[in-house]
Amino acid sequence: MIRHATPADVPEIHRMIRELAEYEKALEEAGASEEQLYEALFGERPAAFAHIAETADGEVAGFSLWFLNFSTWRGVHGIFLEDLYVRPGLRGGGYGKALLVELARICVERGYERLEWSVLNWNTPSIDFYRALGAKPQDEWTVYRLTDEVLTELGSQARSVLGPLGS
Repeated sequence: MIRHATPADVPEIHRMIRELAEYEKALEEAGASEEQLYEALFGERPAAFAHIAETADGEVAGFSLWFLNFSTWRGVHGIFLEDLYVRPGLRGGGYGKALLVELARICVERGYERLEWSVLNWNTPSIDFYRALGAKPQDEWTVYRLTDEVLTELGSQARSVLGPLGS
């Protein structure tokens, strides 16, 4: 069963995010708190959305967490899937596919023309799964990221670059 996440799911989603970070060998980078997650999903201005996959017994099998993006070329929104996670003991049970099917359904229903996500290059089980669904890698694009001190440094240059307009 796939359902919308509720505020009561936040602790479980937070645990699964940490499980995913551990699987991706980056647990030390997963610093988001339950409070931040709650605010992002259910605060005054939600920035993200989540779905929960449950077993027939009501056990949480996995989740998807996503947000809207926008294509200037297509002129419409799309979905960017930030996280898709199924607990190891429940993989192969169709939960990951069901979560993606739900997101694809939302895209079709709302007229969104893209469902996109990133996957680590070494994560061949996930890559094989995505390709089996018909997803195509966007090999011509490279993701760039600014974080931490580098982001702060660049952001602090706004006044010197923009002058009075940046005020």
